[in-house]
Amino acid sequence: MKKRLVAGLLAGTMAMAMMAGCGSSSSGSTAAASDAKETASGSTAAAPSGDAKYNMTLVMSVRDEFRSSVEQAISSQAAEYGVSFAAQDANNDTNKMLQYIEASANGGDDAVIVNLIDSETAPQCIEAAGDMKVVFVNIAPSDLSCLNENACMVASDNLEAGQRQGEYLTQWCKDNNKTELNYILLKGTLGLIHSEQRSDGVIDTLEANGIKCNNVAGNPLVADFDRATAQDMISPLLGVEEFDAIIANNDAMALGAVEALKAAGMDPKDYQIVGVDCTADGAEAIESGDMSMTVFQDPQGQGSGSLQAAVNMLEGKPINEGTNYELAEDNEYVMWVPFETVTADNVADFK
Repeated sequence: MKKRLVAGLLAGTMAMAMMAGCGSSSSGSTAAASDAKETASGSTAAAPSGDAKYNMTLVMSVRDEFRSSVEQAISSQAAEYGVSFAAQDANNDTNKMLQYIEASANGGDDAVIVNLIDSETAPQCIEAAGDMKVVFVNIAPSDLSCLNENACMVASDNLEAGQRQGEYLTQWCKDNNKTELNYILLKGTLGLIHSEQRSDGVIDTLEANGIKCNNVAGNPLVADFDRATAQDMISPLLGVEEFDAIIANNDAMALGAVEALKAAGMDPKDYQIVGVDCTADGAEAIESGDMSMTVFQDPQGQGSGSLQAAVNMLEGKPINEGTNYELAEDNEYVMWVPFETVTADNVADFK
């Protein structure tokens, strides 16, 4: 099965809906299913025909390729779940995120789905939500003890993403009779839990398998998950430091490294370049050989899972009821959407 087929169809559905017209939208609207609208501020809304059973808002940290796919997954299934759905983009502004959550509560929404900007602010988001149910999607709160029957999380375990990178690089070292790995680490935004977990997961896994790890840059290069920033940061090291691998917390930074290597007259295929997310560009880079592997993070699963979890909380059911996803062993309010390793051997399944 082509993993990206559903996402592509969702994107097409959203594009057609947005072409239908522009106008104001609110979380409590009950427009016809075909009457998805986009406001000048970038919010979107979609509702089932007739009266909605529930009203919900997705408050996004920022729109990018992955988060937009999460949004599309929710929007495309909202009518099926009897949900009137709206989305707001906080543009990486925590104050704006809290304002959107409060507006959702004041507008009478039943639940809010939140893609956190800062993992530390989860308790503030719960407080702003008032009596609404809260689902954190994609980004986990830094302290999961804030989760309960009124607040849950649907995400992928970012420690696992790093571990999958580590497993791949461990096997590469063994195949090449190496007991040491010289690497450069391109790290996401400092302080974000997924930056830390992905970084720790890969190195801890390598070392647990007996591979000595040497960061030739001395410290991780903090590139904020950004392609251009990664390219700029890694360029001064090329031709100066010898390394086997470039480890990136996401595909965008891995692709920035690819571009830096090419600009320096170096062949990316001579190095192990690994990322996370399996974006469309990342998958193409693996197919061409410019990247060695990535880890697929499922936006469709996270989007549909968060919608199902919100409905389940409102109906007093386990948050994973109606899904194929497991709850965390130690927390019934955490639902994991698994990662998948992607290499040249299976990348065709993810395009």
